[in-house]
Amino acid sequence: MGIDHEVGGANQGLSDLAAESAILIKGKRLGICYMGQSLDCPKGSFPPQKRFFVFIYPPHKYNSSMTSESGQIKIDQLIRSKRRTLALIIERDGSLTVRAPKRVTAADIKSFVQEKAAWIIRTRERIKSIAQTPKRQYLGGEKFLFLGKEYELELVGPQRPALKFNGGFRLASSAQKRGERVFAQWYREQALAVIAERVHIYSKQHGFAPKQVRISSARTRWGSCSVHGTLNFTWRLVMAPLDVIDYVVVHELAHLRVKNHSGRFWREVERIMPEYREHRNWLRVHAEKLSL
Repeated sequence: MGIDHEVGGANQGLSDLAAESAILIKGKRLGICYMGQSLDCPKGSFPPQKRFFVFIYPPHKYNSSMTSESGQIKIDQLIRSKRRTLALIIERDGSLTVRAPKRVTAADIKSFVQEKAAWIIRTRERIKSIAQTPKRQYLGGEKFLFLGKEYELELVGPQRPALKFNGGFRLASSAQKRGERVFAQWYREQALAVIAERVHIYSKQHGFAPKQVRISSARTRWGSCSVHGTLNFTWRLVMAPLDVIDYVVVHELAHLRVKNHSGRFWREVERIMPEYREHRNWLRVHAEKLSL
């Protein structure tokens, strides 16, 4: 819940924030994926790039014994295809899946895996701790994020709408069982109001002309920019601080001028927001919190 984002590789040219965060949410499977530099990059094509994905899913039994007797990182599954990058995927049980181009040698794959050993070990520990996070029950006293701050939930009697916010969340007890759906709808509405306003402000200040702003339920992208100039943002983003929201907005607006993640693109982002790295890092560190 879905930015060192999509760059190069099989999805080169997609202007999304799919991988900049340290943790993203999608589906029902827990796993984390690091997509590293292309080892099968023909001369004259795009330069080697780095990207990583992180997927978090519901709790699952974790297997921490994933190294060989020699201490080398064990590859549990190798999948070859016509892709142009190597992908290291830490599955929900801690096992390692490697996706690789057909022409990359076994020695290169093994070398790449060992090079990323520290990341693999660190990521496995991260998954282990995340998998132990209890599922939300939508009980009184639980805390929910909005614009970077946590607010307590209070269960109350019948009310319309079922969820209200006034310095804290108030949820009708009768809606508790559908709490996730009620909260998601509320976040979606707030996201549209907040993000559309931020897009308007930055567009006016810096001469952008996006066609439309849409709010999605994307779990693996904070935002994206279509070829037609429509900006899409996940409602989960409204849980983050306003400065972080602004960074994602600026990131997508910059794609109206530069469709890839080249140096020119990042210079455009930095021109508008010199401190963007600070906000990008916040997403990488706290992204797992931006979910229900």
